[in-house]
Amino acid sequence: MSDRKISSVLTVAGAFAMALAAVEAAQAAGDQEKCYGVALQGKNDCAAGPGTTCAGSSKVNYQGNAWKYVPTGTCTGIVTPKGRGSLEPIVD
Repeated sequence: MSDRKISSVLTVAGAFAMALAAVEAAQAAGDQEKCYGVALQGKNDCAAGPGTTCAGSSKVNYQGNAWKYVPTGTCTGIVTPKGRGSLEPIVD
């Protein structure tokens, strides 16, 4: 691959990473909040703590250290088979 193509690929990858970060920041700052313990296996939104690395890496349903974005003000009202959603990580 030529240096020009490599440079183009890196530029696109960098722009994509920046766009993802901007979306996450907008969600966190806007009308969404992180809710722990409500994500289904492999459906968490990003890094959640030990046992996860980023989006889609939760190992079990309702993993206490895995979070999912939910509409602001709804998290603690979400009921799962393991309890309620939490604004802080849940120690399993």
